[in-house]
Amino acid sequence: MKMFVEPDDIYLHLSPIDFRKSINGLLVMVENELKMNAFTGALFLFCNKKRDKLKCLYWDKTGFALWYKRLEKHKFKWPNDMELSHMHLSEQQLHWLLSGFDVMGHQPLQYRASGL
Repeated sequence: MKMFVEPDDIYLHLSPIDFRKSINGLLVMVENELKMNAFTGALFLFCNKKRDKLKCLYWDKTGFALWYKRLEKHKFKWPNDMELSHMHLSEQQLHWLLSGFDVMGHQPLQYRASGL
């Protein structure tokens, strides 16, 4: 994703939101649900219930910017962990998400040598 800023942190809001919310409504969610400061330069990602729309909110030092993406086919591969309110992403994971890949990737395997 080409933007005018490079975010320090990227956070994914895991539960779907009402997409009628704009900047002010999303700021309330960042502060109240995620318990974070939206003025830090972090990028906050939100999706709708059908997982075919995405909103990105960030502070660019002069004001808030809101990006919107709608998929014409398919759905975003959004993590589904209802125990968490948000998830921290790397820049690579953000690119994977926007390209249609699963951001969770593979989990590391734990092996033990047999007989030890």
